[in-house]
Amino acid sequence: MKIQPECVPCLLKRITFEAEQSTKDKKLRVKTVQKACKLLADLYDPNVCSASIATKVHKIAYETLGDNDPYKDLKKASNKIAHSLVPRVEHLIKGSDDPLRIAMLCSIIGNLMDFGISGASGNPECLGEIFEETFVEDLKHDDTKDIKEILAKSKRVVLFTDNCGEIVFDRVLCKELKNFNSDIFLTVCVKGEPIISDATMDDAEELEFDEVCDEILTTGVFAIGLDFEKLPSILKKSLDEADLIICKGMANYEAFSETDYRPVAYLLRTKCTAIANSMDLPLNINAVKLYR
Repeated sequence: MKIQPECVPCLLKRITFEAEQSTKDKKLRVKTVQKACKLLADLYDPNVCSASIATKVHKIAYETLGDNDPYKDLKKASNKIAHSLVPRVEHLIKGSDDPLRIAMLCSIIGNLMDFGISGASGNPECLGEIFEETFVEDLKHDDTKDIKEILAKSKRVVLFTDNCGEIVFDRVLCKELKNFNSDIFLTVCVKGEPIISDATMDDAEELEFDEVCDEILTTGVFAIGLDFEKLPSILKKSLDEADLIICKGMANYEAFSETDYRPVAYLLRTKCTAIANSMDLPLNINAVKLYR
């Protein structure tokens, strides 16, 4: 997805948020926002991918703050809150006649664990408060039937995770993917370095993802979504061989929508107008959308 005008205030709002998370030094916060604004002004180009620009702006913010993980405490709290909801998620799945669909829906609810932007949680505790009402909303765009037809014939599937907290529900989703088709070789990919609230290998290992998937890879570098010019060779091979790619969250859509990889299933909450418009979906809905 190319950067849109409405991406500018959203990105700067998140930069401000992470500066506030990182330091109480008001001068350093101001300096961080100033540098981010100057770089964004230089980089802004409607012909460039939004994820690529956001990566560079976040990079200068982290460097200015001298902090390689401003969201560290929030990420830990998010995983803890989400873990407390796993029994509820498992109960909903067990009571459903379409467990994979419900697992997808629950993993999308976890996508609300995204801080510093509109349309997402203000803090980790919000997830427990909004889980039930968001679940009742159900999927407003639902391509799960088509996805299951592909999964039934698939040998290799790659799942790209998104935020912490959300990744706890992604673990449940992985179990249901394997239950749906035990012949699938399931690769889970997390971020190569800490960036915003996204999950890394530390989270995957702590949550014992090796028990629910066949392989855990990383994106290799500091990047919003993925940097396709710097993909680790093993990840590129997995993508090239995949029968289905599953992408969680908006940033992965921003990056993958600039590529020819197909089929790709996006599981997300449309938290901003730029994404909603790009995907031709309403704002603030739970969506499972397949691109063939």
